[in-house]
Amino acid sequence: MASVLLKNVTKVFENRIKAVNNAILEVADQEFMVIVGPSGSGKTTILRMIAGLEELTSGTITIGDRIVNNIPPSDRGIAMVFQNYALYPHMTVFQNMAFGLKKHRYSKEETRRRVAEVAKLLALEMLLDRKPASLSGGQRQRVALGRAIASKPEVFLFDEPLSNLDAKARITTRAELKTVHRKLKTTSIYVTHDQAEAMSLGDRIAVVCDGVIQQTGTPLEIYNEPANRFVAGFLGMPPMNFFAGTIRYDRDKVSFTAGRNTFALPGQRKEVLAPFKNKHLMLGVRPEHFSLQANIRENQTIVSATVIAAESLGDRTYLYLEGASQERFIAKVGSPAAIGVNQRIAVYVSTKKAHVFEPGPIGRNITLSK
Repeated sequence: MASVLLKNVTKVFENRIKAVNNAILEVADQEFMVIVGPSGSGKTTILRMIAGLEELTSGTITIGDRIVNNIPPSDRGIAMVFQNYALYPHMTVFQNMAFGLKKHRYSKEETRRRVAEVAKLLALEMLLDRKPASLSGGQRQRVALGRAIASKPEVFLFDEPLSNLDAKARITTRAELKTVHRKLKTTSIYVTHDQAEAMSLGDRIAVVCDGVIQQTGTPLEIYNEPANRFVAGFLGMPPMNFFAGTIRYDRDKVSFTAGRNTFALPGQRKEVLAPFKNKHLMLGVRPEHFSLQANIRENQTIVSATVIAAESLGDRTYLYLEGASQERFIAKVGSPAAIGVNQRIAVYVSTKKAHVFEPGPIGRNITLSK
């Protein structure tokens, strides 16, 4: 087993595009780290540099106690699971899983033992004689995972391995991956653009945008205390709502004025927000902090809005709303009686967990200031 350390890692391609900028990331031994970000953010480039498939422009990558910058991929003690499975179509499941072992000249007996052990772990025992074409997407992904496990690497690298599966298979395979990790306890680094995968799989998450690691922490830490506006808007489905406005003080009370709405803010935010009085800022409120009923235990703001669309998902409903100043936002509520499009409604907003950000797409979260 091994830890992984990226220290000031930068990658600049020949066209002068800086894909990764001064990345610092520490993955502990046996940890499951998820690197998440939108397409083109640099997350896959980070993974490929760890694997040795891309050269670093600057910085160092350490696996265990070795700096691996100049060590070839085959000698780094890693195994990689790809998005497209990368299975040999003319080989059986057994032969695919045994391929890496034969390459490293394991005996036939050791190869059979390892493949049988992994097949049992992944429920592939009945499929060993079949070829990839006769397998479902989820089964092919388990074979690709089995091939990686059989080599007993120090580190697993996953490059969006579930993106080709349908929604149901993704959920099932996610659970299987988590179970396998708990059993094997191998250090794992998993890249995805899917924030649901990141939240459900990761012991910790590293959020990447424009080649920069914006924040690292546990899923709940990042969800509840996003470092900036990008992180706040990227993690969460539906995404966080943002309202443009200014901080106002009225004696001992602090509020946020956005168009025709004034949101009362928690009193403990007064000192942190004082330096930003009257400055242009953004208020972030998650959809689940809206409701259709008042809660007398919370200091709520009432917002009048028009329903643009409503999506009922059985146990919850997403209301797409437009406020009096034409600002648009999403409320995640229970399953109310039918609400019609263009209907005017009142929604109650709890700002207890709201955040205030500096302007700009990656504006700093000033409510986290000490």
